[in-house]
Amino acid sequence: MAHIRPTGRGRQHSATSMRRALRREAPTTVGLLVDPEDFAAMRHYRTFTFDDHTVYLRQVEGLLRTLAAQGMHTTVALFDPEDYAEFCAESGLEPDERASRGRFTAEIAATGATVAYTGQPIDTLIPLLVSRAVRRATWEYATMLLAGLGDCADCGQDIGRAAFDRASHLLTRLLDTAGPGTHHVVCSIPTEDEQLLAVLHTSRDADGPARLESGEGAEFATVLAVGVARESQGGVVLRTTAPDTPDRVHGWRLYRGSLLPLTAGEVFSAYCTDADTGEPVSPESGVEYCAGFDLGADEPEAHH
Repeated sequence: MAHIRPTGRGRQHSATSMRRALRREAPTTVGLLVDPEDFAAMRHYRTFTFDDHTVYLRQVEGLLRTLAAQGMHTTVALFDPEDYAEFCAESGLEPDERASRGRFTAEIAATGATVAYTGQPIDTLIPLLVSRAVRRATWEYATMLLAGLGDCADCGQDIGRAAFDRASHLLTRLLDTAGPGTHHVVCSIPTEDEQLLAVLHTSRDADGPARLESGEGAEFATVLAVGVARESQGGVVLRTTAPDTPDRVHGWRLYRGSLLPLTAGEVFSAYCTDADTGEPVSPESGVEYCAGFDLGADEPEAHH
């Protein structure tokens, strides 16, 4: 068989095709200004040429659709103007340049709040991104609190690490005991500065373990660990949804590093009281308010 060498035009076409193939495999990150205040802050830069936030959002949505149509994997990152200004100052970059915004977007793709674009409308994407940013900020703050606790004066054990291990054990026990269904778990821990809140979604079949996203599980355990380590007040609520049965709500209060079951009446009272005003709230129809179940079996000894 004769061997045909590509001509110059053929080699150029081949190289172009390969670059296009590589481009489709290279991930893309789009920084998004989610609210009008952040958008207004960026308008102070001459090179930021948008002047209407609504139009800007629609243009971003069009860009995302175009990238998806080209087979590109795209991540949307929360663009914070204050963080951007700090980044430029620390990096010695001129903030009023497109290249600087590109570098910052690449940075937050690795370390900030991001959401993978899968075709969601922009009005759906923004709440997801904001929620992810709140979760990340909560996790970072909880991690900082745990790291600042140091070692136990009696046994030399890292208090934060021990509390995280214990919180992970409690979470595992809770999910193992909850049984099959779709589970929505909320942990609330008060601190001096703010109320830490962690939310976990998982599901479990009748004959298998709970399916848990590792990042979400670590965030939940970290927040719970703050309450365990500081022996603060706090609580956990579990809502389970299963086919052909009413939703079930269980609750526990945190006490000296353990989760103690609430009674059905306490769960009802907690769920049917407005947290801000203290006024009663009508119970949901089709929901059973149940006592928490015991999580103490095989529980490791608490040292702190």
